[in-house]
Amino acid sequence: MSQLTSDITADLEMGAGSAADRLTDKLAEPAGTVAEPPRWDVSRVEALLDLPFSDLIHRAQLVHRQYHDANAVQLSTLISVKTGGCPEDCGYCPQAARYHTSVENQDMLSLDEVVTTAAAAKAQGASRFCMGAAWRGPKQRDIEKMVEMVSAVKALGLETCATLGMLKSGQAEQLRQAGLDYYNHNLDTAPEFYDEIITTRNYEDRLDTLEKVRSAGIHVCCGGIVGMGETRHARAGLIGQLANLDPYPESVPINHLVQVEGTPLHGTAALDPLEFVRTIAAARITMPKAMVRLSAGRQEMSDAVQALCFLAGANSIFYGDKLLTTGNPEAERDKALFHKLGLRSI
Repeated sequence: MSQLTSDITADLEMGAGSAADRLTDKLAEPAGTVAEPPRWDVSRVEALLDLPFSDLIHRAQLVHRQYHDANAVQLSTLISVKTGGCPEDCGYCPQAARYHTSVENQDMLSLDEVVTTAAAAKAQGASRFCMGAAWRGPKQRDIEKMVEMVSAVKALGLETCATLGMLKSGQAEQLRQAGLDYYNHNLDTAPEFYDEIITTRNYEDRLDTLEKVRSAGIHVCCGGIVGMGETRHARAGLIGQLANLDPYPESVPINHLVQVEGTPLHGTAALDPLEFVRTIAAARITMPKAMVRLSAGRQEMSDAVQALCFLAGANSIFYGDKLLTTGNPEAERDKALFHKLGLRSI
């Protein structure tokens, strides 16, 4: 056990309220005498992940209850408005044109189709509606269609989110004027592991789009995927990258890799479910005010694992039968789980 981990554990044993403050102070201390040190360097996030499981969950609960209703979970629905045919080579993605998967290239959905789906999602209890498109980045004609969709969904009284790839100058402003609340653009993984997963765009490309989004006044939705064969150190690197964005994202989706036959990551050794829960807890602790979203991979999770994720600080799920192109737990199963756990939807 590292000295930092031992110190954190000792603090936790001294009492909940004061331990919360001491732990925040301790983990925010610089590792050495450095000018303007990052708030969360990788070693500090890794020290969190190394904590005994019960201590880590306890700490995450302290933080979660300070900033959020511990028994409230936001329901979000995600629709693919443009499926398949993407020119990128993301190793996890069945929508990449170069991989032979069951996902077919489809034209962009019509405005009516999107509005009908959004209205149905709201009727099922969703308060957030996300629209995703499989392309490297939108052309101006695509942005014009997205502007119409965002405006129409916003008019239904739903929180709006879009994930459209890399943005060009001026495109984020157009989406903001249409009423877009959040733009999703994930970092996916730690910088040092990134080239193992994607080669058609680099880390700076992603950061550049996030800067465009932030400058346009749109909230940032940014997270990553775990279970892609990365080490715990790399998971700590991802969380550290997210937590050190200035400001950190208001929305942090944590995805568990959904392995799809035909993609390069199919056959990757499965991540231990408790390691996924640890990652959720680390995200909650390092980004206390963010909505931590339990995203892809829920189809394969038991009710018990999902319950631990909520205990660790997840307070949003994607709700419905489909998450872009892969399965998602059915709405009735989610309702039953919420009932068993005493959770209410927001």
